Amino acid sequence: MDLDKSTLDAPAGLHAREGAGSRVSASPDHSARLKWLGVLTVIVFGGYFWWRHAASPPPLKIIPPIPVEGVVARRGDLKIFVSQIGTVTPFATVTLKSRVAGQIMKLGFQEGQIVNAGQPLFYIDPRPYQATLDQYRGQLARDQATLVNARITLARDEKLFREGVIAQQDLDNQRATYEQAIGTVADDRGLIEAAQVNLDYCKVTAPIAGRIGLREVDLGNYVATTDSLAVITQLQPISVIFSLPEDNIAAVARDMSANRTVAVEAWNRDFSRKLADGFLLTFDNQVDQATGTVKLRAQFANTDYSLFPSEFVNARLLLDTLQNQVLVPTAAIQNSQKAAYVYVVSPDHTVARRQVTIRAQQNETVALASGVQPGEIVVTDGLDKLSPGSRVNLQVQQVATPTDQPAS
Repeated sequence: MDLDKSTLDAPAGLHAREGAGSRVSASPDHSARLKWLGVLTVIVFGGYFWWRHAASPPPLKIIPPIPVEGVVARRGDLKIFVSQIGTVTPFATVTLKSRVAGQIMKLGFQEGQIVNAGQPLFYIDPRPYQATLDQYRGQLARDQATLVNARITLARDEKLFREGVIAQQDLDNQRATYEQAIGTVADDRGLIEAAQVNLDYCKVTAPIAGRIGLREVDLGNYVATTDSLAVITQLQPISVIFSLPEDNIAAVARDMSANRTVAVEAWNRDFSRKLADGFLLTFDNQVDQATGTVKLRAQFANTDYSLFPSEFVNARLLLDTLQNQVLVPTAAIQNSQKAAYVYVVSPDHTVARRQVTIRAQQNETVALASGVQPGEIVVTDGLDKLSPGSRVNLQVQQVATPTDQPAS
């Protein structure tokens, strides 16, 4: 029975193994079909997307507007100034000296104060000069009595001569004595006047109004007529002397010959503050050949004492006034090899390059002879990014106006 069972089971096991082998041999064909199907799917979808991309145009790139700043051109007057370094120079500077020698008994001022013309400043001991004056007055009284006696004697001798009592020589001698007495009295009066003058000179007064400096002698010192006592400088009015290029003198001379007041301003060194307003007083009569300039003197009232003697200032002279000009900021002007130009903003917020002709420039303002009309907007900031036709995002600044403030 055991043999028969194994014999019977053998074909069944063999059949089972043959079935398993047939399933293993069928698996590679199925995998290959799946692989080819995947590749075909990728090719189909890839070709579809390539076709869509090639058939549709690329999207347009939107360029944002360029941010710029601009100013509205306007009509106005442009003042043309010329600036030069000048020196504040007083019209008068006096060194005080005593006209008589003596001891200083009193001072009539404080150092640095403003003094008036005629104000006593130094008092010198007057007693020696008073004594001399009294002496000459006494001498005059004596000589006047002598003159009276000589006049009476001459009148008597003239009567005696007419009566034939005295000779001609006696009359002539008496007339000479009378004339001598007259001369002596006149000499005495001259001595009295001189003594009075010396007595008056014992008060040293200010010959001009101005500021007195530091005194050079002290109270109680003995001074001679050669000693300096102090210095007075006139401050009101005061002048500024500066030089101007010879090319500008013709315009200045034309204004002065027409009796027009030529305005001059005094500014500090860095042009941050205007010190005073004045006018051109005169100019020199020849050109300095070494510098090609002419010296000018301007006068200032100096009511607030803002100008100090020997101070260096910037003198600014009004050379001309251009009226009814088209004015734009200097920042709007660009230069090429051919000409100057500006960018003008159109109503559609695009810019156009416009060639301009410059008539004059003063500090940050330019007067244009052509190229821009009043009311048009010129670009002043952001110019480096612009080209003709560029679209801009405009921010309008304050309207361009000429300024009297100099550029520092």
